[in-house]
Amino acid sequence: MATGDIDPDAIIQLVSNEGKIFDVEIGAIQLSTTLKDMLEACGFDPDSPDEAPVPIPNVNSAILQKVIEWCRHHRDSPPEEDEDANDGRQKPAHVDKWDQEFLTVNQGTLLGLMLAANYLDIRGLMTATTKTVANMLRGLSVEEIRDKFGIVNDFTAEEEEEIRKQNDWCEDT
Repeated sequence: MATGDIDPDAIIQLVSNEGKIFDVEIGAIQLSTTLKDMLEACGFDPDSPDEAPVPIPNVNSAILQKVIEWCRHHRDSPPEEDEDANDGRQKPAHVDKWDQEFLTVNQGTLLGLMLAANYLDIRGLMTATTKTVANMLRGLSVEEIRDKFGIVNDFTAEEEEEIRKQNDWCEDT
């Protein structure tokens, strides 16, 4: 049975890497290309008593719950693809208001959401998380970025200068 033929309000169970089970509507989880394709390939039947919960081994419970919340919110109005993604100008990336508020989380949660969006192939969530990170980094120096993310500089002063010379074309003019 193709997922398009299944009632979008039918429930599927997802299991986090900690074993917590989440009941999710098919219509919401179809924003995940990975899950949508898997359900179609396996002939998912929500009315069958034999349907086992779907394990999501790379995602913990807290992040999976946030992913489900995001999918439910965008279920009936998925985010549109960004058509002017790279017009060459440096400007703040647009993230809609609901997503901005939803993604106002600590760095660990934001990274977890980004990794889950990538793993589950949820393009809209991946776009929103990467734009959020890009906006966080906009205008920061290399040193400020290192401080913000706890990155240790393992280059010598000479190596760093050489890298800056090689990449001076990408600096603001």
